[in-house]
Amino acid sequence: MAQIRIGTNTPPSMKLKTFAVTFLAAIAMAATAGWLSLDKETRALLATLPTNANVLFWTQAQRDAGFRALDRLPVLAKSHVVPASITPLALPPGPPLKLPLDVDAFMAGQRSAALIVLHDGKVRLERYGLGFDASGRWTSFSVAKSVTSTLVGAAIRDGFIKSMDDKVTDYIPQMKGSAYDDVSVRQLMTMTSGVRWNEDYADPSSDVARFNNHKPEEGVNALVSYMRRLPRDVPAGTRWHYSTGETNLIGILLAQAVKKPLATYLSEKIWGPAGMEQQATWILSKTGQEISGCCIQAAARDFARFGLFIANGARVNGQSIVPEGWLAEATSTRVGIGQPERGYGYQWWTLADGSFMARGIFGQGIFIDPKRKLVIVTNANWAGGARDPVAAAAREGFFKAVQKAVDDETVGFKNSTSSISPAGPL
Repeated sequence: MAQIRIGTNTPPSMKLKTFAVTFLAAIAMAATAGWLSLDKETRALLATLPTNANVLFWTQAQRDAGFRALDRLPVLAKSHVVPASITPLALPPGPPLKLPLDVDAFMAGQRSAALIVLHDGKVRLERYGLGFDASGRWTSFSVAKSVTSTLVGAAIRDGFIKSMDDKVTDYIPQMKGSAYDDVSVRQLMTMTSGVRWNEDYADPSSDVARFNNHKPEEGVNALVSYMRRLPRDVPAGTRWHYSTGETNLIGILLAQAVKKPLATYLSEKIWGPAGMEQQATWILSKTGQEISGCCIQAAARDFARFGLFIANGARVNGQSIVPEGWLAEATSTRVGIGQPERGYGYQWWTLADGSFMARGIFGQGIFIDPKRKLVIVTNANWAGGARDPVAAAAREGFFKAVQKAVDDETVGFKNSTSSISPAGPL
């Protein structure tokens, strides 16, 4: 920028005008420098800033910006930080996975931000989209439910929760006198409480759309205040019905039991020991509790490390953080969901072939196939909304294609080794 000299003979009006232009130019330069100093996720967020806290009713552009920076949104509550591990787990590269499909086209159809395939602990495929990359954090949505489930297992092993058959009111006394009087921890975990709940993401009047805006009674957690008013629909244990509110209730129960924030317990039991490379954040409710059914922000590679941790038995130094046999129960069908060869465990979606999934709205997920040593992470912003049936079917097709590719490699390896003649005598 050229230097401007103002002489003693310059008229006062000209001096003022010149000063104003110079000052505004300096502000513009400072603003530009400040803008460029921001990371690209924050710049994207500020360019398309959502102005209301209800994610379900954001525009696609707002979701693209917000999902990568949910913990920096002024319209949402604060978050707790989950520090990175001091001993990050390496994810070494493996040979590129040969798939009979166009991965770029698949990602475009998913509106994918991240896609990672681990096989036997090695990265066989890693791609990013929507301007996202390995250094950023993407929100989990209901993938957090499966993380919360694992922390419940840890709390049982640590003795904070005595039994899956304990009553909810043993840990949350303010729920006494509600429809949850006869509901057990196990029934919360399998979503079989029988309490009425509407999870319609397109309905502004549904429970899932309204409960975050509920004004609680003085001294009562906002979620507890909302949930204890819900009526019973059917007897406890007789019906599976998906309810984010109940996973959030599990989080309150868990925090009451362990007597520490869930982010702290997550750091102690999983994030640190499993070797997560980057810090995560966990969004808080208006009353300062981690929203356990949602909203852990983490790097895609760390979601993959969590999947690998579960696939390897949730073990730290050879010892599982959950009770013996508990993880097998959690990740296999405890209750039917009315669909062939599919079920629900303890906050995990289960399949008949032994694989299972953590799933979140708009295309977030961790697919785990222990038999094939597979972990697949998907972060996305589905064009068709929270539950996009076309995108969901395409994603399951991708999982099957990866399974087949791994099976074909195994068959090919066996055939190649069997065709080698044994060496003769020397």
